[in-house]
Amino acid sequence: MNNQRNMILAALLTVLVLFGSQYGMNYFYPQPKVPAKVAEQQVADPAAAASAIKPTREGGIRDAADQALEAKDLKTELATGPRLPISAPGVSGSVNLKGAVIDDLVLNRHRETVEKNSGPVRIYSPAGTPAQEFAQFGWVGAAGTTPTGDTLWTVPAGAKLTPQTPVTLTWDNGRGQTFGITLKIDDNYLITATQTVANRAGGPLQVQPFALVNRTDLTASLDSWQVHAGPIGAYDGSVSFGTNYKDVVAAQQVKEAGQTNWIGFTDVYWMSVVAPVDAKAAGSFRALGNDLFRADLVYDQSVLQPGQSLSRTTKLFAGAKEYDVLAAYEKQGLTNFDLSIDWGWFRWFEKPIFWLLNSLFHMVSNFGVAIILLTLIVRGVMFPIAQRGFASMAAMRAIQPKMKAIQERYKDDKARQQQEIMQLYKQEGVNPLAGCLPMFLQIPVFFALYKTLTLSIEMRHQPFVLWIKDLSAPDPLHIINLFGLIPFDPPAYLGIGILALLLGVTMFLQFRLNPTQMDPAQQQIFNLMPWFMMFVMAPYPAGLLLYWITSNILTIAQQKYLYSRHPQLKAQAKQDAETAKAKKGAKA
Repeated sequence: MNNQRNMILAALLTVLVLFGSQYGMNYFYPQPKVPAKVAEQQVADPAAAASAIKPTREGGIRDAADQALEAKDLKTELATGPRLPISAPGVSGSVNLKGAVIDDLVLNRHRETVEKNSGPVRIYSPAGTPAQEFAQFGWVGAAGTTPTGDTLWTVPAGAKLTPQTPVTLTWDNGRGQTFGITLKIDDNYLITATQTVANRAGGPLQVQPFALVNRTDLTASLDSWQVHAGPIGAYDGSVSFGTNYKDVVAAQQVKEAGQTNWIGFTDVYWMSVVAPVDAKAAGSFRALGNDLFRADLVYDQSVLQPGQSLSRTTKLFAGAKEYDVLAAYEKQGLTNFDLSIDWGWFRWFEKPIFWLLNSLFHMVSNFGVAIILLTLIVRGVMFPIAQRGFASMAAMRAIQPKMKAIQERYKDDKARQQQEIMQLYKQEGVNPLAGCLPMFLQIPVFFALYKTLTLSIEMRHQPFVLWIKDLSAPDPLHIINLFGLIPFDPPAYLGIGILALLLGVTMFLQFRLNPTQMDPAQQQIFNLMPWFMMFVMAPYPAGLLLYWITSNILTIAQQKYLYSRHPQLKAQAKQDAETAKAKKGAKA
């Protein structure tokens, strides 16, 4: 009766975890699909329909109608008005000279999708487009004296902003005051803007320099408990992930406590922030309505007497969160800039795994091979522990006759039975958990790899072999729909790909080498576990499944080797299997 009850409970838990895992994967790996009801509303209210579609890890425009509108608006906006071209290894685009707005940037090193012709990722789009995001530098002052969003700035004829050629934008208000913005760009994603103002008039001039980042959250990537996307900043040296878009909407304006080191917005892979250089500035976030938000960096107000001038320098980062690039900018003075990657509480362990994985990738030029090498290293480090675990297992096998005698003697007194067994462990010097230690030690490695695959752009769109084009995404081929031949998109818990199947098979073979459990119900659960895990892990990143499959294969090889070192274990396992088979036949 107890065995039947245990099996029923196990079945119920299996169903619960299967459906729970589907819900979880839909949350952490949502697909940019348009529900039927939303599709019907698109014509009547495109903005509402777009906001109803759940964000994805990649971010970007999720609605097909908005994607078409974005392409049309970009063509119109970028062809209108004078623009300063930007050409650098990291980014390309232009500056709108009307308002001195940096509103046209694409990332040259990153594609929109795994397809080679998909084009570069666009991070900035002009105001009014569906994917609006831009940066601007200016001054607050009396009307008519300081430049505005309609001010037309001038640049030298034929000017182009490149790492070798900085460009200065100038404007004269006609009252004896001149303003300038000198832009410099490096080989990656950093633009340095130096704002200057000179007062040659007869009276004082009151000005307050500012820098801002403006964006819509309709293109935001998924904000979850494990990876933050939204407002971000560093204050008094500490990076803050605590504010999200909903907080800004509720408060209308959020002023962070402490001295602002840098402030802006982040997605999982992309970020746009401004940082003051050698001057204090106040940072805040504002909700502008219509899904628009702004991060402001405002310097102290200054009064320039006749003949005086003022200069303020701000750094603008607009690009991909590549760890080496962020770390280099941190060395240049951007406080804790590499922590803009949301490593979480366990970054002390995740960052070494990321470093090792990235180093292996640079060595072999294939990220899948790098994961396999990482698994080899992890298993090699844990091999001595596995040996001790097998020695403990052998000791457990040696005392099994005594354990069975205790179980028979106190079969009606479970508390006394457990007490005597624990006393036996103590007398024989056996640790029943020692055999589980290698599995427990792999958990932090597994979690660190999962987090690395989830948030590190270095892993984005990295192929392995054949159909695996992106190891940071789930296996794209599903057995149940004959690898896409049948027009059917299975739910997450039925999306079994080749990698998930290999995971189940290798885990089954691994469990076959384990000693048979004394409790038939426990043994049945162990028999079902590989196929249960096959369904649970199917929607996870392909790189994670590759790690687990490799680990299973190495564990099988390791177990065979250790069985050869401990023949009594293999003999006992064979005897247990025969005994279990005989009992099963007798019951039948």
